[in-house]
Amino acid sequence: MGKFSIASSFLSVSFIIFFAVSAAPAAVAEDYEYRTIRSPRSLTAEETRVAADQYQRYCSLCHGADRQGYANDHAPSLRSKSLFRSGVPHEVLRPIQYGREGTAMGGYLNEVGGPLTLDETWNLTYWLFWQADARRVRITKELVRGDAGLGAALYAENCTDCHGAGGEGVNAPALGNPSALSHNSDEFIRYAIREGRDGTPMEPWKDRLSSDDIDSLTAFLRSRASGWEQSRVALREVPAPDQYVINKGGTDPEFDLQDGLYVSSDDLLKALTEKKRMVLLDTRVTSVWQRVHIEGAVPMPYYSDFDAIVDDLPKDVQIVAYCSCPRAAADDVVRRLRRRGFTRTATLYEGIFGWMNMGYPVINGQSE
Repeated sequence: MGKFSIASSFLSVSFIIFFAVSAAPAAVAEDYEYRTIRSPRSLTAEETRVAADQYQRYCSLCHGADRQGYANDHAPSLRSKSLFRSGVPHEVLRPIQYGREGTAMGGYLNEVGGPLTLDETWNLTYWLFWQADARRVRITKELVRGDAGLGAALYAENCTDCHGAGGEGVNAPALGNPSALSHNSDEFIRYAIREGRDGTPMEPWKDRLSSDDIDSLTAFLRSRASGWEQSRVALREVPAPDQYVINKGGTDPEFDLQDGLYVSSDDLLKALTEKKRMVLLDTRVTSVWQRVHIEGAVPMPYYSDFDAIVDDLPKDVQIVAYCSCPRAAADDVVRRLRRRGFTRTATLYEGIFGWMNMGYPVINGQSE
C-alpha cells in the first residue's frame, strides 16, 4: 500500500476462546465425561428468519456469510460444535450483548448503544446454536483449582506463538481480554483447552496435557482478570444531521488518496489540526463509538439503511469513514455511498486502533 503501514495489529476476540497448538508435554489427561443437557428452546419460524437476517446484517462482515470466520479482523468461526456445546447461552450471549472491550467486537445490545433488543440477542444466540447442530453439555460455574504459576509456564511453552506472550493475540484470539474473562466461566475455559474447537486450528489438549496441567492453565488465565472491573459508560447524545459537518467555516481538505480510496492518519490529523471542513463517519456499532471515537465523528454503523439516511449527508463535503478492523466496515460504507453518488469519500487506512496507537487524539466515554 505504498506509504501506508499499520503501526500495530489489533486482533479481535469475539466469541471463541481457544489455544494454539505447539510442542506438547507427554502427559495425557484422564478420561472425563461431560453430561449432556437439554437443548435450549427452539425458535419460531419468524424468529428464525429475523435472526438469520440479523446475522447477515450485523455479523457476516467479519464472521463470514456462512459463519466460517476470518472474513475480516480475525473474527473466529461460529461453526464450532465445541463452542456451542459449552457456551450456550451466556458465554455466547454476553459478547453479542456487550462486546469485547479493546477489540473490534462491539456490543449489540441497545442498552449499550447497539441495534438489538434483549430478546433479539437471545434469539441470535439460539439461532447460532441451532445452526451449529450441537448437543449441549453441562458446564459448571465452580472455580477450577490449579497452580497459576505452573499454568504461566505451560502457557509460555505452548500458547504464545498464536495467542501472544501477553495474551494479546497473534494469529488467534486474544486470551487476556478482561471482558472475555469476566463473562466466561472457568469450566468453559477448561473445556476449550481440553476439547479444542472443531473446525478451527485449535486441537484438543486432552491428549497432550494432564488434567492437572489443564487446570493450571485455566487458573493462570483466570488470574489475568485480577482487579479488573467492568464500568458502565455514560451514553453520549448522538449528533443530529446539522452537526455532521465539522469546521463548517473551514476550507476543504485536498487528500492524496492511495488507490483512490485511502487517507493516512497523518494526513487526516493534519487536516483536523488545520480545521478543514469534513464529515467523519464512525462505521462501528454505536456502542463502541460511545466508548471512544475521533472527536467530531458521527456514528453511522456499517449496517445502516443508507437509502434512508443519504439525504442527511452532504455530497459537497469531504467524508472520511473509519472502523477498527481496520478498514472492512469503512470500505463497505464508502462503496455504498459512492454507489449513491458521493464522490468525496475516503477510508482511514490505519483505522481507529492504528490512529490511537500512533498517539493521535480521541474522545473517551465517561464511566458512571
